[in-house]
Amino acid sequence: MLKMWQQSLRIGENMGSPNMTSISVSFDVRRQLNSMRAMGNHKSVDELLAQILQEYRMAQLRAEADKLRSRLRDIGQTDVEALVQRLGQSPYGG
Repeated sequence: MLKMWQQSLRIGENMGSPNMTSISVSFDVRRQLNSMRAMGNHKSVDELLAQILQEYRMAQLRAEADKLRSRLRDIGQTDVEALVQRLGQSPYGG
């Protein structure tokens, strides 16, 4: 659903003329949302938008979780003995 919304927005960028009013753009966006609502079997545009926002947030959370997993994997591969040795050679080491 999120990909369909993003594609719809890209299509909308090329529609109309530079002289279109905000009312014209709003009508076009409303028409696209209603089409997406019907294709997705949603009861309302609000329900559609809620689902799109949820999918977007979940995608962001997955990306963050992937970054954290990667950093934890890097930490797990750290040579602790070499790190302690380097810290011992530091002018601030005790």
